[in-house]
Amino acid sequence: MNAPAKNEEFAIKIPDGVYAETVLDVQHYTDRLFRFRMTRPAGFRFRSGEFAMIGLMVGEKPIYRAYSIASPAWDEELEFFSIKVPDGPLTSHLQKIKPGDTVLMRKKPTGTLVLDALTPGKRLYMFSTGTGIAPFASLIRDPETYEKFEEVILTHTCREVSELKYGQDLMEEIKNHEFLSELVGDKLKLYSTVTREDYPLQGRITDLIENGKMFSDLGVPPLDPAVDRGMICGSAAMLKDTKELLEKAGLTEGANNKPSEFVIERAFVG
Repeated sequence: MNAPAKNEEFAIKIPDGVYAETVLDVQHYTDRLFRFRMTRPAGFRFRSGEFAMIGLMVGEKPIYRAYSIASPAWDEELEFFSIKVPDGPLTSHLQKIKPGDTVLMRKKPTGTLVLDALTPGKRLYMFSTGTGIAPFASLIRDPETYEKFEEVILTHTCREVSELKYGQDLMEEIKNHEFLSELVGDKLKLYSTVTREDYPLQGRITDLIENGKMFSDLGVPPLDPAVDRGMICGSAAMLKDTKELLEKAGLTEGANNKPSEFVIERAFVG
């Protein structure tokens, strides 16, 4: 007879004004990375590339952190890609979730990594390190991205080869998807690099931009503000260094209220 009472007690504890959603699937990639999918509230609207505040009840209070929504705006479920921090206030608990568990989400999504914040162009670069690939997981699965750009280049730099798998899985998913495969065709390229292990492509993305190797590997010309657009998501140092390289090439930073040639997500680093 105690179980119903416990459930009722838990339901009462959920804060007002937030969604309480059910975990549907959890996939652990490494001892540092995992992704999970959960139900999407009926009234929840977002633009691909935005983030939401995700949380759990820890003891008596909710703890939240900003998470990019990795699923595209058309998806009936919500997907998130997370790092595991052993003593992290939220991730130390979040990494233990299982299907059927409840995750909290605040109602208002936001963020700068949206197509609306860029002026029209031909080629879109998405520069990411680690879990910074999450907003781009959303954008590369959104038809609007391919309506606006002829070529989309997603760069993903990690320390170890095993950490690249999420990005590789996304490419495979798109290739096998009933409508995305035809829509995307050969417009999308994934440029994966590793910094601490042997791999065909090695090095920090900033070094590969600076020495021109990225452009020669991809068979594209150097950055040109007339045709190239950029989005950046990753560690604080990577954001700073990549921003400087884009500005050096003549690109100007934009925002939701002032679209320009590149945008940065500063809400969190990962």
